[in-house]
Amino acid sequence: MPLPSPANRVQQHTRRVVCEGYKREDGLWDIEGHLLDTKNMPIELKDRDEGILPAGEPVHSMAIRLTIDLDLNILDVAASMDATPFKGCPSIADSYKRLIGVQIKPGFTKLTREMFGGVNGCTHLLELLGPVATTAYQATHHEREIQEGWTDGDQKPPMLDMCHTMDSKGGVVQQYWPHFYQSKKSSSPLEVIASSANESKHADPASEH
Repeated sequence: MPLPSPANRVQQHTRRVVCEGYKREDGLWDIEGHLLDTKNMPIELKDRDEGILPAGEPVHSMAIRLTIDLDLNILDVAASMDATPFKGCPSIADSYKRLIGVQIKPGFTKLTREMFGGVNGCTHLLELLGPVATTAYQATHHEREIQEGWTDGDQKPPMLDMCHTMDSKGGVVQQYWPHFYQSKKSSSPLEVIASSANESKHADPASEH
């Protein structure tokens, strides 16, 4: 269902965020995020273009690439900042190599805020890491699904209880994963422990802030 018709309005700003996942020939994965900000009118930017940035020219144009394995370990990082408000902004790009050795897992968003928040990073590259992380899950999902047998009704799906559709008490789980369907009775302590261990391995990083 589309959004309802808007009131009369004039566009002022456009932000485009594009994230893409690539399987490499060597078996690793490149996950890239690109952010582009443009204005519909000229604006003053004292450190750019003689102080005035023309309409449609990028205020921000930056990207980050994470190279990962199927366990979502970050093996390499590259960041670029091709358009920024100030000439000194790109000097922070190499700091994102500190992500090498980190695993994308629950708590990733909180960790990156601790690592790159405030003067330790760029606001916009930090913002990109959220959708890049979830893109890593989406891009590798099919491969990990085959590897771990998630489509088998006997295997617990990692997305169980991660959204309202995948509620373990709901109709989708009852139909496709009946072994993990729960009525309104409470889970046993052993079931809770097993569920927590599986979610820790597979849960989407955006679910924890």
